[in-house]
Amino acid sequence: QVQLVESGGGLVQAGGSLRLSCAASGRTFGRYAMGWFRQAPGKEREFVSAISWSGSSTYYADSVKGRFTISRDNAKNTVYLQMNSLKPEDTAVYYCATKAGDSNFHAVLLKNFACDYWGQGTQVTVSS
Repeated sequence: QVQLVESGGGLVQAGGSLRLSCAASGRTFGRYAMGWFRQAPGKEREFVSAISWSGSSTYYADSVKGRFTISRDNAKNTVYLQMNSLKPEDTAVYYCATKAGDSNFHAVLLKNFACDYWGQGTQVTVSS
């Protein structure tokens, strides 16, 4: 089992920034893609960003391209999401997820919701 714990959420004004972190623990040996999803009230969960094990491939939803940046530190089993120029429509619970595998293909699988583990989520609220 792998446990994922997100942190860094909070309340921010439109145009502001937040940095989310997701730390993996438990059976973290092996290689895996990591990513972020979000779910706003009354809406379905949607993909935000994914990164391959090596970090060489990254993927973003069109709605966050140019504003969000995903990165990872494999020594710390942690993935980050730097969110800049936040908008009220970015308000949601943000979830971290993993997909076992070390190729870019596994990041693509994660992007399409083929995830192995999910975190509990962290709330991000952007006020106008």
